[in-house]
Amino acid sequence: MIPRPTPDYVPGHGLLDGRRAVVTAAAGAGIGLASAIRCLEEGAASVVISDTHEGRLAAAHADLAERFGAERVLSAPCNVTREEEVQALLDHAETAGPIDLMINNAGLGGTASILDMTDEQWSLVLDVTLTGTFRCVREVGRRMRDAGTEGVIVNNASVIGWRAQEGQAHYAAAKAGVMALTRSAAVDLAQYGIRVNAVSPSLAMHPFLEKVTSPELLDELKSREAFGRGAEPWEVANVMVFLASAYSSYMTGEVVSVSSQHA
Repeated sequence: MIPRPTPDYVPGHGLLDGRRAVVTAAAGAGIGLASAIRCLEEGAASVVISDTHEGRLAAAHADLAERFGAERVLSAPCNVTREEEVQALLDHAETAGPIDLMINNAGLGGTASILDMTDEQWSLVLDVTLTGTFRCVREVGRRMRDAGTEGVIVNNASVIGWRAQEGQAHYAAAKAGVMALTRSAAVDLAQYGIRVNAVSPSLAMHPFLEKVTSPELLDELKSREAFGRGAEPWEVANVMVFLASAYSSYMTGEVVSVSSQHA
């Protein structure tokens, strides 16, 4: 298959004018950073980015501050496996005002057969990807409720939560859990006007993925996509912005597939 060309980048349309956002795992060049950029391009008043890698976080902060203005960009390191760091991140975010939007992008993968997977491998992936998302949803949900902001939470799941892939039992279980968490949290928070949705990407291409994945596997994964290519991170971020915006005001508890995989 000849890959379809990547479409033109979509300019901002003010979908998040005046909103205050937090994005986890936003350093580097993946979906998190693309989401932070899209929030700023869509008019967010402030975006707080976080990551566990402080060097990459500082570089991302400097780049975004130069492009969009230092007054609109904040950052704080955060390991979502530690409740106190999640609270510190949101404390820092609230220095810019009540939080309107949180994008929970933090996750951890890996490859191991279920026959060889250790308890430590299983527990780490689950703690970062599923329990970390739970910690963030719980804490930001409490703050949105108390502030009366009727905010939006967008989680990052994966099509692997629906479709089996060899060596991915821990990651698949975690991402399926994120989907179920999203649906249940949405019901709990609806009474406060807080919406909770998720995206479920298939293959999003970025430099880190290319470092940890063999060219052969990447070619195989691309061949499963109807367009013959992986998504650009900003194409996933576009759907996150839609879910964060008033255009999706009647959507909550939904998991939106961002995929061109064959049925």
